[in-house]
Amino acid sequence: MNSIACKYIIILIAMNIIALALYGSDKVKAKKNQWRIQETTLLGIGFFGGAVGAIVGMKYFHHKTKKIYFWIINIIGLIWQIGLLIILWDYY
Repeated sequence: MNSIACKYIIILIAMNIIALALYGSDKVKAKKNQWRIQETTLLGIGFFGGAVGAIVGMKYFHHKTKKIYFWIINIIGLIWQIGLLIILWDYY
């Protein structure tokens, strides 16, 4: 495994942990009727590296699951994240 792919995997792991934590935190805040995390933040973290954590957070915390655009953005993010990982793994 090359060093660029390893660094990318580490970044993905960190972003997925952050995404999962953000979804959990936002769900708790929603239940307590407190200030919430912006949807753009949740969508951005999922699209730009934390798609697995976002999807797991949606399912585990039952949060934002009825909003189709959350599914679409996170699945598109997951596809390009996997694609980039394949490219980095094979070509660098």
